[in-house]
Amino acid sequence: MPRMGHGPNRGNAEVEHAKNFGKTLKKLISYLGEYKIKLFFVVLFSIASTIFTIVGPKILGNITTEIFNGLIKKITNTGGINFTVIRNTTIILIIIYIVSSIFQIIQGIIMSKVSNDISYKLRNKLSEKINRLPMKYFDSKTHGEVLSVVTNDIDTVSQALNQSVTTIITSVSTIIGVIIMMLTINIPMTIVSVLIVPFCMMILGRVIKKSQKYFSIQQNYLGHVNGHIEEVYGGYDIVKAFNGEDKVITKFDELNDTLYDSAWKSQFLSTAMHPIMGFIGNLGYVIITILGGYMVIKDKIKVGDILSFTQYVRNFTNQISQLSQVINSIQSAVAASERVFEFLDLEEEVIKVKNPQSIKNITGNVTFDHVKFGYNENKTIINDFSANIKDGQKVAIVGPTGAGKTTIVKLLMRFYELNSGRILIDGKDITKFNRDDIRSLFGMVLQDTWLFNGTIKENIRYGKLDASDYDIKEACKTASVDHFIKTLPDGYDMVLNEEADNISGGQKQLLTIARVILANPKILILDEATSSVDTRTEIMIQEAMDKLMEGRTSFIIAHRLSTIKNADLILVMNDGDIVEQGNHETLLKKDGFYAKLYNSQFEE
Repeated sequence: MPRMGHGPNRGNAEVEHAKNFGKTLKKLISYLGEYKIKLFFVVLFSIASTIFTIVGPKILGNITTEIFNGLIKKITNTGGINFTVIRNTTIILIIIYIVSSIFQIIQGIIMSKVSNDISYKLRNKLSEKINRLPMKYFDSKTHGEVLSVVTNDIDTVSQALNQSVTTIITSVSTIIGVIIMMLTINIPMTIVSVLIVPFCMMILGRVIKKSQKYFSIQQNYLGHVNGHIEEVYGGYDIVKAFNGEDKVITKFDELNDTLYDSAWKSQFLSTAMHPIMGFIGNLGYVIITILGGYMVIKDKIKVGDILSFTQYVRNFTNQISQLSQVINSIQSAVAASERVFEFLDLEEEVIKVKNPQSIKNITGNVTFDHVKFGYNENKTIINDFSANIKDGQKVAIVGPTGAGKTTIVKLLMRFYELNSGRILIDGKDITKFNRDDIRSLFGMVLQDTWLFNGTIKENIRYGKLDASDYDIKEACKTASVDHFIKTLPDGYDMVLNEEADNISGGQKQLLTIARVILANPKILILDEATSSVDTRTEIMIQEAMDKLMEGRTSFIIAHRLSTIKNADLILVMNDGDIVEQGNHETLLKKDGFYAKLYNSQFEE
């Protein structure tokens, strides 16, 4: 895999930017509203820890003053160092720091629980949302881009909440407490110390404004890179077969260069804040030290107070620096959460309808009434499709590539909504049914078999989750695959790997047929189910499908016209319209589009 490097600068390309930083941040904060009690204790323990922490330098200053005064007394022979006072004070100081650490640990545990709960809920919402999104959304996104929202963006939000909230509370309370302690020591020196804040805020503001867009680009292109990788390695055999390695590497380099460029700029700007703030802090530290020394000479402040004050100044500037680093994390979280919220706000397909029609006693009559559809509003694929199919009929849909055959099936299952027209089942508009009820009427056997990582038994049971082992075996016998399964090392308990490449393509297809037989649907859809197998396996699959189609309305999409000679009705499609319809013999006698299509497959 190519390394990250400086490539063409695509950072100025039109990409997804944070549309509303304030609105997104407010929405993210609203998720914390459910945890008010826990956050109250986070604030409480954080403030308590801060109080114990900021008292420490004052006590340490008293120890220093005691030692300094003792040395002076010893030099002047008027006394010495009171080690009892120093010992007792040191013990108190150690106890204070221990208690402060305990409070920090407790508030850290509580905040970790809160951030993990939020990420858990967001992941659940995203998972549920995916199942409610229309198919057209997934046509416009790669799998990697969707996965990036569920994984990378949620992780970014979770980490930012866990780290940023506690840091903000601690830093703000520390800054307030430190200022109060500094005022008790010396007001003029405190004023000088606080004057560095406007400089810090001015620098922070400019850096934040500059870096925010790069954080958005970084999150966006992280999804593009993931999508590209998922696509390439999902079809790596195709890449190898067509010598496409150079192309995918070039594409990866382009995406990776943009990701590198945005990541580098965002990280550079955010990390630059720390040394800049450090420089300003050190400058103030020098000024305070000189001013403090002058006041000691004038006997306006004690030596120990100088030590305490310089520690407070250091703590003050450190907290400002901490806040600047938190802004880095917040920017990244807002860029990520914006993508998450946009995903959650996507338009959903209507799953349930008011007063839905019942699917009981459905026989399988299907009517297409002047159906018009296009995946893109500006480009119609199905122009004016009308057909009447009786229950139990075998209907073949044929035509050249791009005629709209598979699209008709997708519309029938309500994967997409019609532009106009109607589709009726037993005279009832499919939009009047609940979407999941409609899909439960159908069983599909596709050209691309889909089997997941699990046992053969689990894959077949996917068609009917409450099916018994006996029902599964009977379905496999009907599909003529039972004998093959018994020859496998673990039989029905054999585990198929992720790609199911430990069995042949024909065997996969027979398993998917068994799965549909088990589901016992009213209507069948067979989409090029035998197009990628050898002749002998095709005969087995055809026999299994014949058993499957008995007594059911069946839609058969096929390029090999020899396989649909016995269809009751053949719908011949071209450019989104039915140009001919009838049975095989009738269409051949017409000597029209179908006859030319059929004869072209048998020309020498």
